[in-house]
Amino acid sequence: MVRARKAIVARKYFIETFGCQMNVHDSERLAGLLDQAGYEAAEAVGDADLVVINTCSVRERAEERLYTELGMVPGGRGGKRPVVAVTGCVAQQEGRALLERGQRVDLVVGTQALSRLPAMVDGLTGHRPERVDVNPYDNVSFPLGVARRSNPVTAAVTIIEGCNDFCAFCVVPYTRGHERMRPAAEILEEVRLAADSGYREVHLLGQIVNHYSAPDRPGCDFAELLALVDGVPGIERIRFASPHPRHVSDPMIGAMRSLPKVCRHLHLPVQSGSTAVLARMRRRHTRDDYLQLVDRLRAAMPDIALSTDVIVGFPGETDRDFEETLSLTRRVRYHSMFSFKYSERPNTLASKRLADDVPAAEKTRRIVGLQELQKGIQSEIHRARVGAVVEVLVDSTSRRRATELAGRTSGNTVVNFRAGPRDAESGDLLGRLVRVRITDSGPFSLRGELADSPAPRPSPPARRDAALGGAAGRQGSPSA
Repeated sequence: MVRARKAIVARKYFIETFGCQMNVHDSERLAGLLDQAGYEAAEAVGDADLVVINTCSVRERAEERLYTELGMVPGGRGGKRPVVAVTGCVAQQEGRALLERGQRVDLVVGTQALSRLPAMVDGLTGHRPERVDVNPYDNVSFPLGVARRSNPVTAAVTIIEGCNDFCAFCVVPYTRGHERMRPAAEILEEVRLAADSGYREVHLLGQIVNHYSAPDRPGCDFAELLALVDGVPGIERIRFASPHPRHVSDPMIGAMRSLPKVCRHLHLPVQSGSTAVLARMRRRHTRDDYLQLVDRLRAAMPDIALSTDVIVGFPGETDRDFEETLSLTRRVRYHSMFSFKYSERPNTLASKRLADDVPAAEKTRRIVGLQELQKGIQSEIHRARVGAVVEVLVDSTSRRRATELAGRTSGNTVVNFRAGPRDAESGDLLGRLVRVRITDSGPFSLRGELADSPAPRPSPPARRDAALGGAAGRQGSPSA
């Protein structure tokens, strides 16, 4: 008698991601590791045998958001409870306390132990399973090509992990560890793999990305790394996040000006327009330092688009300090801004040494005023683009209209534009650089129409593309 062979059902995973671009990329790498371990991506959290919640602790209420997500994890396939792993910054920050809160957490994996997740899941069936790993590993390398990328056009590539600056408000040095540089040869190989797989844009990532110094190539700083990446065939655009103003050097400015693939956009976190507040923040630059840097950048590249981060209501911030932030915003005229009300983060210098003395209502008043000012500036900048023809890298279908496509200019402005029905439905223009004539504007994006017909191109090489559970939808600022 021949017995029927029982079908093997692959275990499925679902990853929910909160936080910055580095967290999103961490989730891409986790997904790739789980693929290699024999898992399959689940379409929904209810279909998963393993639920991974990749957390962020940079903003307030991060831990509360985690527990909200834990409460929403369903029973799993066939009523079987899924394994729940908490990874990322809250995992690093809270450690074993997450297991002791009585929530449905099986594993806690810190920011420097992410590559150990599959082995820890498998180890749960052992007699003495390892359930928490928040050890400070120095190795910043993942296997090349492992990432299951969530963006079909842009490949994120980490070049630095951790931070040594210890700004007073920032939790990153405590959750990501000390600064570790990735070898230039490894970075370039990952960029080449991305290009060979059809990705047209790379996004270099690091807590202070422009502090890069290659451990394997003496004298190779961030400017030289940009030049090396610019030389990789197949890559058409290079972005990076997030630099620190005090590490923007003349060679870096020269590289941005002269290298054709480097985008004319710089995210330049200022945090406050007041020198007194900047000193309490331990930012190591003054208001005048920052404005002089802006002038140098615009003298070298008049078309550069600047974005920033701003915190309002930092301890000791007076009305006059806040007015200086408003006046700096008017002076610089940012193309976009991430703004936040200050909140104490665990372990930071500000939480230990400075009283959170700005009332909540005053923080709200200030951030509303700042955001209204910035919205008006963005509206003016965008209105001035109507009638212009801009180059756009197409990266998706428009969120508002299924018959339109969307992409970004070199300056990182979103452009939605009309295309032929076949283009919008088939994705023929995805990953293409196209010329778009701007016909309308709003405070957050532009609209337009194709200025000419792009020349046909051969199909890109086959590659793995997939959407992760929550990886693309809950990003915050590029920087801490």
